[in-house]
Amino acid sequence: MAKVGEMGLWVLAVMGSLYFVSGEVYIVIVEGEPVVTYRGGLEGYAATAVESREEFDITSEHVRSYASLLQKTHNAILASAFEPGTYKKLYSYHHLINGFAVHMSPDQANLLRKTPGVLHVEEDSKVIRLTTHTPQFLGLPTGVWPTGGGSQRAGENVVIGLIDSGIYPQHPSFAALPSEPYEPLPTYRGKCEVDPGTKRRFCNGKIVGAQHFSAAAIASGSFNPSVDFASPLDGDGHGSHTAAIAAGNNGIPVRMHGYEFGHASGMAPRARIAVYKAIYRGFGGFVADVVAAIEQAVKDGVDIINLSVGPNSPPTTIRTTFLNPFDAALLSAVKAGVFVAQAGGNGGPFSKTMVSFSPWITSVAAAVDDRRYQNHLTLGNGKILPGIGLSPGTHWNRTYSLVAANDAMLNSSEALYSSSDCQKPEGLNKKMVEGRILLCGYSFNFVMGSSSIRKVSQTARSLGAAGFVLAVESFSPEARFDPVPVGIPGIVITDVSKSAELVEYYNSSTLRDQAGHATSFRAMASIGDALVPTLHKSAPQVALFSSRGPDIKDFSFQDADVLKPDILAPGSLIWAAWTPNGTDEVNYLGEGFAMISGTSMAAPHIAGIAALIKQKHRDWSPSAIKSALMTTAITIDRAGHPLQAQQYSGLENMILAQATPFDCGSGSVHPRGALDPGLIFDAGYEDYLKFLCSVPGVDLHQIRNITMRTCMSSFRHPADLNTPSITISSLRGTQTIMRTVKNIAGAETYTISGRMSPEIALEVSPRAMTLEPDTSRTFSVILTVRSVTGKYSFGEVLMKGDRGHSVRIPVAVMGVGN
Repeated sequence: MAKVGEMGLWVLAVMGSLYFVSGEVYIVIVEGEPVVTYRGGLEGYAATAVESREEFDITSEHVRSYASLLQKTHNAILASAFEPGTYKKLYSYHHLINGFAVHMSPDQANLLRKTPGVLHVEEDSKVIRLTTHTPQFLGLPTGVWPTGGGSQRAGENVVIGLIDSGIYPQHPSFAALPSEPYEPLPTYRGKCEVDPGTKRRFCNGKIVGAQHFSAAAIASGSFNPSVDFASPLDGDGHGSHTAAIAAGNNGIPVRMHGYEFGHASGMAPRARIAVYKAIYRGFGGFVADVVAAIEQAVKDGVDIINLSVGPNSPPTTIRTTFLNPFDAALLSAVKAGVFVAQAGGNGGPFSKTMVSFSPWITSVAAAVDDRRYQNHLTLGNGKILPGIGLSPGTHWNRTYSLVAANDAMLNSSEALYSSSDCQKPEGLNKKMVEGRILLCGYSFNFVMGSSSIRKVSQTARSLGAAGFVLAVESFSPEARFDPVPVGIPGIVITDVSKSAELVEYYNSSTLRDQAGHATSFRAMASIGDALVPTLHKSAPQVALFSSRGPDIKDFSFQDADVLKPDILAPGSLIWAAWTPNGTDEVNYLGEGFAMISGTSMAAPHIAGIAALIKQKHRDWSPSAIKSALMTTAITIDRAGHPLQAQQYSGLENMILAQATPFDCGSGSVHPRGALDPGLIFDAGYEDYLKFLCSVPGVDLHQIRNITMRTCMSSFRHPADLNTPSITISSLRGTQTIMRTVKNIAGAETYTISGRMSPEIALEVSPRAMTLEPDTSRTFSVILTVRSVTGKYSFGEVLMKGDRGHSVRIPVAVMGVGN
């Protein structure tokens, strides 16, 4: 989405007063530590020595006093610079970053940049929205939940904060069951808003917090209170869907059009849900609102944050992607002990399309799992055309004549309706369509969302058709063909060449008069039954739409020495809760469930699995949880072959290629392994600061402005950050990388080996080491350029323990010279 354009002069009543503003929303960073990293001496309070929120009391009088002081400072800066009524402060940020969001004119922004105490001023930008068979696919019911007390205890007392489009609290996925009551959670301090319509609180024990953030959306003129809901109520569907994936109740029947499509469950069905609505219908959201939601979630005491949203482009006013306000707030969230899962983006299969940049975030790619809703159309000439669908079939021993929508169009409707996409029955002759299979065209309107398969189904049903066929006659890289559940026989022929076969058969079998009007329909067909999915062993695969690395360190798209994405999780055709008010997917208007795709669906899988890890290991840092997820990930599919990634070949054909770490990170998530990883790679806030200071070309003043810390020390190279991966974007000669592992299991001896593409030599030292419980050891990885190819080389370091643990880290290196 583009940035908000210039806005004209407008008036808004606020707290009984009026203010006049012509301008934009800006995020302003000012001098002084935020609460979570404050080191000063306010009444003896000092917090920076800690690496998690458990070590200091956010509710203490000292912390509240310091937060109040920061807020007063923000007000004083604005009051000293501008006349009252010429601006509006929207948020004070004091917990994770020290600054505020303000609606003001561009001239005022320029003036504020020169004001003492102001470090950075950035114009706000938009964020975009970036399932249920997947618990079974990931092995949760048999391999994970039983070890923690079953689905009734999976995620117990862990709070997942979902920053999204809100929630539909009446959905059974979020019900608090009287037979299994929830105990109070004294560690969570969030509040519950009241629904303005029903006057009921959004919380019920399962949902423990519900707030909304819309100040920037309102100031931008994007917020429409009649459709966007000034409350945590989900008017979009996206937020309810992601919440149900992460922590929805177990065993909820998925019913639609009189059919049942299985039972839905979240990854951590007993975890609590805290809702922070910052995304709205139609336009998405704004960074200022999302940052406010992140800050509030951490302040409230969530354990996990799920972000199925991200920026629509890399930042342009800050020289590195890692220091924009969005990622800076998430760095402080990690400092406070909160694990963050973020959707990687839907810009695939093209490289450098990730919208989740920083090493302290777990960036998630989307996988196609083993469930496919495939269908076929059998023609009267004996040809069988493959397609997709999620519908009943036509009568098993009958064929039906085909009638194209263009041939059934009423003369009077030609100027009023575009009938070929079958969106309105008024434009078609019911007598011609009734009892036949309606043949429709898949136009670009379906890609844009103005046409829908749901409406095709409704049109065909209202005209008495035996079923419908949608033929995709031209390739569009933006098109994504997901099966849509419908109540009558229907199929989409997605292969352009197969659609051409269908059209040729239809035209050759249809008799016409001299004017070209159809007089007899002799093309016959039947539609198969696609209500039951087929399960494929060639899964998981990296979904075509899933964004790819390499990661970028700045807005000029220079490669970063950070692996992105981090991990792969199911994100294609995911069934989960929906809201009847939901408008995000036109095919599910008014429904209680939806089956949709995106890295938005992949991220809450990781958030829910992280909650299971947090439940078992309460004292683990966010980086330890990330390490457990990554080092135990799987790099083969169910057939035992290397993971594949969906790609484009030329302009139109989708092919499969062996996945690289830039497609899938460390591999496909393996929950059972992640609960018992053997070793972990840990890193803390100080390590991330050293990483920032070592990024080539980084502006040290910007690091100071954003983190309030001066670069006193740094790593020799960004790849020295102790992550469970190694990425070097520009290797010359030989470089030695050190990694430290901690044993969180019993005493174990590990053998260490490495493999690499022949262009790069990889050696490890030592080749073996023994670790006692709770001890750490360091090993080295020596990388040497053998030949320069202009491409990345990939490999891995594998540590195999004699008690069965296996620890793997991916390696990606670009050799540039000897």
